[in-house]
Amino acid sequence: MKEPQMWAGGIDYVAPVDPSTLKQVVKEEMVLLTAKTMQRTAVFVTFGGLVTSLITTFLPLWKTMNSDLNEVENWYSGLWHMCLYTEEVGVQCKTYDSLLGLPVDLQIARVLMLVSVCIGALALLVALPGLDGIHVCLEQPGKRRRLLVLGGVLAWVSGFSTLVPVSIVAYNTVVEFWDRGFPDVMPRWEHGEAMFSGWFGGLALITGGTLFFVAVCMADYDTHTHCVTNNKTHVTHGTQHYRKTEVL
Repeated sequence: MKEPQMWAGGIDYVAPVDPSTLKQVVKEEMVLLTAKTMQRTAVFVTFGGLVTSLITTFLPLWKTMNSDLNEVENWYSGLWHMCLYTEEVGVQCKTYDSLLGLPVDLQIARVLMLVSVCIGALALLVALPGLDGIHVCLEQPGKRRRLLVLGGVLAWVSGFSTLVPVSIVAYNTVVEFWDRGFPDVMPRWEHGEAMFSGWFGGLALITGGTLFFVAVCMADYDTHTHCVTNNKTHVTHGTQHYRKTEVL
């Protein structure tokens, strides 16, 4: 039965609001963490990890070395060149003369870091068409879901491709530092700032890929909940119609 409501021109009747519908609307307004928000967060974190890995690849700060005999000189070693810092001249960098003359760990790090940057960029390009709000594949939600999953997998691969070479170089640096075959007065290489930025970039890429998976799961849950709600509403209306027909 409709509830009466007084207006300026007389009495009008409005249909009562379904409490379950009102509760669902309030719930949707209160929820801030949605699948769309998670997708945007995943893109932001993945992009940050990609930029960090790219900077790490070309930083000459993978390893540092300073001598107690000559404290005014600091040596820096990267994947592409070696630098010397002095107070009189400043920073002087020189590229490596031969690729084959590099240690094996630096050769592996070069290849894997470049692969990581390329795969990370590909992960973003693949995931962007699957985001909510991007007018691509609107009539194919299954394809959008697969693009997000593929973007997450590629972000994972990119993250591990960054962590592996950084960890290898860090391990070899520790082994050489504690090698008892070298005299104590001989300067030794130590960890540089680029290693820490590489670890951060790799973890950010893996986190971004994980957030893509979380966004897909949230979207699947919302779709399933919406379908179940619609089915319950349809069954309820059908039952009420049957009861009215039975009474008549």
